[in-house]
Amino acid sequence: MDITELILDDHHEQRRLFAILEQVDRTNTDVLSAIWGRLSTFLELHAKAEEEIFYPALLQVGLAARRRGGVEGETLDAIGDHNEIRDAVAESGQHQVGSDSWYAAVATANEANSDHMGEEEREGLTDFRRLASLQHRHELAVAFAAYEARNYGGVTPVDVDPETYVREEEEIVAPGTDGSLSVGSLRGR
Repeated sequence: MDITELILDDHHEQRRLFAILEQVDRTNTDVLSAIWGRLSTFLELHAKAEEEIFYPALLQVGLAARRRGGVEGETLDAIGDHNEIRDAVAESGQHQVGSDSWYAAVATANEANSDHMGEEEREGLTDFRRLASLQHRHELAVAFAAYEARNYGGVTPVDVDPETYVREEEEIVAPGTDGSLSVGSLRGR
């Protein structure tokens, strides 16, 4: 088991659920509500699992490989993407399911999520496979799967400031840093 594969599996399921939404008649609001409820919960759970498990580990291995700037940039961008997805999901809740405005919000979420997954697959996941050992990726996969299983009913969506997120993760792993975006070891995480 490899955390990068679990993340890719989640991405596939997200794409599948968005595709299903596109094929349901807009007057079938019960089905649209059910599918969107599952997908929107899954999007947030996936984002939170990445923020709790994957991105701190990406920062750790990036520092060890002297690729601080690259992994910091990827992490900042990913956390910002998660916020865009959260905001679009929240916007969908302001509209009647099946309405034009609801479809517009869902399309915004789909676009933000698709952009995020593409970047993550080209950058963060690729870097992580290159920089982290298979054993480390396995250990993180176990933690990631457990996190999603424990929280399958959903987690509360909360926008996260990307710079604060990176700074706080770095303080956990390298206490006493000067507040700059520099990462230390995540061994105790």
